[in-house]
Amino acid sequence: MYWQNLLNETMERFNNLSKETPETFKGFSVMGQAAKTEGHLSEKTKEFIALGIAVTTKCESCIGFHMKSLVRLGATREQVTEALAMISYMGGGPAISYSAKALEAFDEFSS
Repeated sequence: MYWQNLLNETMERFNNLSKETPETFKGFSVMGQAAKTEGHLSEKTKEFIALGIAVTTKCESCIGFHMKSLVRLGATREQVTEALAMISYMGGGPAISYSAKALEAFDEFSS
């Protein structure tokens, strides 16, 4: 899979839907900005939480977006694999499959 292509296609779909539901997307954007604001938890920690949710809900585009953010925030491969081990433990077999996909995304965005 080419993760950047998936994200580009997802953004195109988002743009189409946002034209029809602008207030929904505006609200989602405001909520996202508030949730990602650094406070007691760093943005990177919050992205690891989001990655765990993305993997366990099997949302490939979410995995891509949050993994790309983790790379931007300086997450190491070791940090990512440690997080994926915990995510896999909590989510079982399906989470292991999507964790493997997430690691693939990390490798693509890191190169």
